[in-house]
Amino acid sequence: MNKPTVQFTVFTKPWRYPLAELAEHVKGLGFDGVELPVRPGFQVEPEKVAKGLPEAARLLADQGLRIGSVAGPIDESTIAACGEAGVKLIRICCHIPDGMTYPAAEADWRRQFDEVIGALDAHGVTIGVQNHCGRQVSGAMGLRSLIDGYDPRHVAAVLDFGHCGLAGEPVDLAIDAVEGRMALVNFKNAFWRRTNGPEATQAAWSNYWTTGGHGMADWPAAVAELKKRGYAGDVCLTAEYSDRDNVDAYTGEDLAYLKALWEL
Repeated sequence: MNKPTVQFTVFTKPWRYPLAELAEHVKGLGFDGVELPVRPGFQVEPEKVAKGLPEAARLLADQGLRIGSVAGPIDESTIAACGEAGVKLIRICCHIPDGMTYPAAEADWRRQFDEVIGALDAHGVTIGVQNHCGRQVSGAMGLRSLIDGYDPRHVAAVLDFGHCGLAGEPVDLAIDAVEGRMALVNFKNAFWRRTNGPEATQAAWSNYWTTGGHGMADWPAAVAELKKRGYAGDVCLTAEYSDRDNVDAYTGEDLAYLKALWEL
């Protein structure tokens, strides 16, 4: 039986180098492609996306890299630019505003999706919704509910195992929830760390982003489950670490670890 084919991409948020330098850096780390932020202050800004994203795709291609996804807005101009640049996926997280109920926020996000279905279809682009802790759609079942009824070509799931770990979701159940609807998987890792002392009346906690083998997400179990089910999409490392001084070293270490797991 042939092994499922995957490519390894990296979210380039930590590196605000000029595009040619960014491409060389990412290639040197050993990745096949990138997830590029389309955000203010980054290499491609939202108001310049029509020209900037196809140019970015060409510059990255010079180093043998592809843009597997972007993290940016889901307006029609971004969708059209993705189509022009050959980018198939716009990754988003779905925030629940203060004072808004979860059902109301879910309905609002679905309204936003409905407004751009025609553009997604015309340009061959998918919205990928990622689970994220906090006031977000935070678990795999939340993703399942939000994208239910949509064609996965238009709206699909981005399963982030780091956030599954923080939520205590077993990887097999998380994959069960969105199987057949996954456009991308994210690998990062974290643990909850207490931020006040035992004398406090109420414990306070924050998440600490660490390397692949040291957090609450079970990377070996996640890879084994994906391989068993024949996952063949992109595998994205988010390069998110609380120790920001060592991002390059940790990213290289995690990529080597992830590739080794995939070969087992």
